[in-house]
Amino acid sequence: MIKKSIICTAALAFLMSFSVAAMADNGPAEMTLGADGKKPCTFNHAAHQKLEGSTCGECHHGQDADGKQVAYIDGQKIEKCASCHDAMTAESQKKIKGFKGAAHTNCKGCHKAAGKGPTKCKECHPKKAE
Repeated sequence: MIKKSIICTAALAFLMSFSVAAMADNGPAEMTLGADGKKPCTFNHAAHQKLEGSTCGECHHGQDADGKQVAYIDGQKIEKCASCHDAMTAESQKKIKGFKGAAHTNCKGCHKAAGKGPTKCKECHPKKAE
């Protein structure tokens, strides 16, 4: 009887570990960036999360009450880039022009620094198949 309860408890703990792991929200595996623009880009979010040494803060950040960028804090709500970068202040717009500028600065900058990943227009924005 005790052996059965130990086995049942172990099995239950094993199954619950999967449900806890499934509850972690890492965002969508793939997403379309700039879907409302002229040239959307398909972004493999899952592959970027698996890169050695990458953290959420590599791409995600927040802003303070003055609109200045602040570092990502574990567990913070992740907003769409365009929620801030399309409505940036005039001062911010001098540095980064909207979502397109933010994406090109962050994505292309990282790819160039790492020496891998797409950096040319058609590598991220392929022409639609006709």
